[in-house]
Amino acid sequence: MIDPTLAPALTLSGVSHRYPLANGTDRIVLTDVDLTVAPGELVTIMGPSGSGKSTLLGIAGALETPISGSVSLGGVDLSSRSGEQLASIRRRDVGFVFQRYNLVPLLTIVENVALPLELDGVGHAERTAAALEALATINLRDAADAFPDNLSGGEQQRVAIARAVVGSPRLILADEPTGALDTVSGEWVIRLIRERTDAGASAIVVTHDARLAAWADRVLYLADGVLSADNLAVAP
Repeated sequence: MIDPTLAPALTLSGVSHRYPLANGTDRIVLTDVDLTVAPGELVTIMGPSGSGKSTLLGIAGALETPISGSVSLGGVDLSSRSGEQLASIRRRDVGFVFQRYNLVPLLTIVENVALPLELDGVGHAERTAAALEALATINLRDAADAFPDNLSGGEQQRVAIARAVVGSPRLILADEPTGALDTVSGEWVIRLIRERTDAGASAIVVTHDARLAAWADRVLYLADGVLSADNLAVAP
């Protein structure tokens, strides 16, 4: 539930970004984007393929640096942080969920979920306990010792969400997390993200599915580098 008295979880102010092309010109993907996400808020972003939605998520999660503008996470200006500090912020404060799961095939399910904590230096016993707790919330505790290939696509995406929320990050960023799933599995996934935001986390979900967008507190549209709340011409 959104608490308006709390400081924003994420603020993008005047963010613009472009990529150089081989012909010497630039492809503009974001133009003066302003976005504020409150604690407990679930925001979905829709828009045409190639409109910059994934770039926006990358900038929000400190994976990319915008050409101009500022990004603040929990009131911390990311531009003032070193590369090492940004890596620490990504591990502790941001949970990423991708369409293709990105699970490590040679690690067990519990090891995959515990991986962010391991990279952050958390001890084996503590990170395993936290990973098992996260798996219990998605009803896959019994699959802890299995490998990703032993699970269905929907189950693997649920594991990816457990990995994203282990350690209780303040911000969850999901890029088409249901694009490769059937309707039932897709609803499972968005329900899990909704549960995390209801518990106080914030989330931005990129999706083409209007049914999933209906779970959000706000639906935004990105087209031609411009983010808006009322661009009804943009097709999902």
